[in-house]
Amino acid sequence: MARDGAVYACQSCGAVQTKWAGQCPACGAWNTLVEELQARPPGAMVPSKASKVRGLAFEGLEDETPAPPRIATGVDEFDRVCGGGIVPGSAILLGGDPGVGKSTLLLQVAAEAARRGARCAYISGEEAVEQVRSRAQRMGLADAPVKLAAETSLRAITDGLKREAFDFVVIDSIQTLWSDAHEAGPGSVTQVRAAAGELVRLAKSRGVAIVLVGHVTKEGTIAGPRVIEHMVDAVLSFEGERGYPFRILRGAKNRFGATDEIGVFEMGDAGLAEVKNPSALFLNTSGERAAGAAVFAGIEGSRPVLVEFQALVAPSAYGTPRRAVVGWDSGRLAMVLAVLEARCGLSFGDRDVYLNVAGGLRITEPAADLAAAAALASSALDQALPQDCVVFGEISLSGEVRSVSRMESRLKEAAKLGFRRALGPAGMDGGPGMQPIGATRLADAVRRIGDAGWD
Repeated sequence: MARDGAVYACQSCGAVQTKWAGQCPACGAWNTLVEELQARPPGAMVPSKASKVRGLAFEGLEDETPAPPRIATGVDEFDRVCGGGIVPGSAILLGGDPGVGKSTLLLQVAAEAARRGARCAYISGEEAVEQVRSRAQRMGLADAPVKLAAETSLRAITDGLKREAFDFVVIDSIQTLWSDAHEAGPGSVTQVRAAAGELVRLAKSRGVAIVLVGHVTKEGTIAGPRVIEHMVDAVLSFEGERGYPFRILRGAKNRFGATDEIGVFEMGDAGLAEVKNPSALFLNTSGERAAGAAVFAGIEGSRPVLVEFQALVAPSAYGTPRRAVVGWDSGRLAMVLAVLEARCGLSFGDRDVYLNVAGGLRITEPAADLAAAAALASSALDQALPQDCVVFGEISLSGEVRSVSRMESRLKEAAKLGFRRALGPAGMDGGPGMQPIGATRLADAVRRIGDAGWD
């Protein structure tokens, strides 16, 4: 029998039920409902009919509101993703796979911000102070005036932050904190929700910017209740493929800036180094381009990025051909293959197809359709694309090549890196030094690749 005041919280989605069940009615996960006692937050007041209700003060949309001030951390790639710097009083949630470099990034950001005069603190619930200090020495940050602490008690952390004024605080990580107002263990939905709520309130009331590090599940989502992502002002993800030194900081939500912005870093022995020109990093400029390779001129946030699509079409040794893709959507690959077969006369039914985005970058833009199709057709026809050609364009199911946004920015970035031709939608303006090769339909582009007719 459930105890008085007890509820059952799903450890997967955070849904709360009044009675136990083997399967969570909200997300369908099995054996995830755990009994937790409800507790009133410290200082909460019981509303009464006699209490006075303060009236609302409305303002018009035309009122001028000054832009929020920002703290420039000195790590330009981090500031770019945050929208130009960190806003005081904001709460940021940073997630990423284990070992990707979240703690390294935030220690570096805190150290650089402290060197610029910001009052910074780094509170770790996973490492001792000696471990954090040792990492800072290895990264050459030992001289930065950052205050360190190792604590998991939420009450001790909030009391310490109220006693001493800070501009920027890192909490690593939210899953290790526990509140004595709840009986659930650290990392549970109740504890994570309570800790996040208390820290967000502290950030707003004290005007301190707080970054919360969040663990991720095996599906890649941040562990804990989804409500945390709604409570914070920005949600960032730190991504990186194993075996590659490149790391991508990607913004999924930002109340003070643009979303889908990215920052690029390279992991080294001394920490993370900023990559000012990602296009040059993701491209292979040595030698002639082999068959099955196409350079895609993409847009990540406000930044144009050039990346190479690599395809391999080979005879299948088994009855069922294999389809493997890295860095792109597998459903999108299936659609492009179907259009190539139905509209362009290429056959992939008895051949294995492998598609890879070089450098570990993940592409989600529909404008990459034509680049993927060009790489697949180049491999299937064993005909290489020119070394100085970039490709972009969206493909419809009818085989039409559609126009995409910000074509001028894509072409300017390509021209800056020495590309002189662009295969894309018909009607695009190549600009100075760039020869546009327009294609109305995908079959036109495939025919040009097969005939090697580029001049």
